[in-house]
Amino acid sequence: MTQARQPKIALFARYPTPGQAKTRLIPALGEEGAAQLHRKLVERTIATIREAGVPFAVWFTGASREGFAAWLGDDVELFEQGEGDLGERLARVPAPAILLGADLPDLPALYLRQAVSGLAASHTVIGPAFDGGYYLLGFNKPVPFVFSDMPWGENTVMEETLARLADHELSTLMLKPLGDCDRPEDLVHFPGLVP
Repeated sequence: MTQARQPKIALFARYPTPGQAKTRLIPALGEEGAAQLHRKLVERTIATIREAGVPFAVWFTGASREGFAAWLGDDVELFEQGEGDLGERLARVPAPAILLGADLPDLPALYLRQAVSGLAASHTVIGPAFDGGYYLLGFNKPVPFVFSDMPWGENTVMEETLARLADHELSTLMLKPLGDCDRPEDLVHFPGLVP
């Protein structure tokens, strides 16, 4: 299977405003602490993407383009996520692309390079998360059916996504699973993250 363009990573990120970022961690860390943790995770993820050498753009929400440029630097390509639920926002990213979240403290650059090479041989690539979702989804052509009417936040997202890809006869390469840092109980797995 030949591929015309190299996929670009679309990193989905919210501005680290206290009270609006990592809200599920607020009971454990407070509004300021949760926002600072989110800031650290986004910056760490961008450093990992740069280490992998894969082109990327940040799909942003929660602040203006200028606010994000002031935070992340003028050299980061920025796209507004726009309105709608998570599925509607993810579906706006043009193919070929690798969707990525910023809540992966242990994400290695190797997995990102594997995702890119995987898309040279497979229609899609997916990185399963331990909570039943996924931390990464790559695709060579648009897959809008993967995003509509998805029970986001449930532990069936990964299973449902794989079923939909299979229904459309799209091959899928699986990466190794990773844990994300979303809930207070996740913090115990990443002791170095919180001071």
